[in-house]
Amino acid sequence: MRLPVLAALLTCALALPATAAGLEDMTPAERLAFRAEVKAFLLENPEVLVEAMDVLQDRQAKAEVANDKQLVIDHKADLFADKASWVGGNPDGDITVVEFMDYRCGYCRKAYQEVEDLVKADGNIRLVLKEYPILGEDSVTSARFAIAVLQLHGNDAYKKAHDALITLRGTPDAETLGRLATDLGLESQPVLAKMGSDEVTAVIAQNQQLGDKMAISGTPTFVIDGQILRGYVPLEGMQQIVASERKS
Repeated sequence: MRLPVLAALLTCALALPATAAGLEDMTPAERLAFRAEVKAFLLENPEVLVEAMDVLQDRQAKAEVANDKQLVIDHKADLFADKASWVGGNPDGDITVVEFMDYRCGYCRKAYQEVEDLVKADGNIRLVLKEYPILGEDSVTSARFAIAVLQLHGNDAYKKAHDALITLRGTPDAETLGRLATDLGLESQPVLAKMGSDEVTAVIAQNQQLGDKMAISGTPTFVIDGQILRGYVPLEGMQQIVASERKS
């Protein structure tokens, strides 16, 4: 990233417009001489470009953080209080963690146990899971199964289905999911039939619309109270963010 940015800064510096302060009064020869001086200075002091790039990146990072905080504020109800999403952990916890996840996502699978450990070790975290199937038909099928189980059988059955799906290695076809439902102690046919219902479709559409509004393009994406984490974050990093949110 640094080389293209440095090149762009150098190009801008050497292409200063004639309307810049003082340059409009210069002759063409004087402008060329001035630009030559700028070039010589930058080549002799390249750290100036690095400093400028660091300032620019810092400003961009702060702007992104501020924008993400505003997105959380604007969509607070849909994130934290919609009735269609599974809620686990401590329902009365002082910190809410929302995860947009895809059952076929490798990083979601990697984060799975760390999220479990975070919630269990803390004891005061409210966890909200939102199926966000973006990796193809198998992702959508898995999400439909989980939502169907939630709508038919409630939170406890959903958690068992979630745990099974996030570690499922095979293809989530009808046979596999039917067997999974049976293993969970559920009647398979009602669950399989429910998967194609308008109620299940509406939940997926609702999550996708929310994700679009919040510029979520990958999984996992976490919302920890007022912060958005776009991508996998190790357990220690999540714990630090939870701690900082408690202080704020």
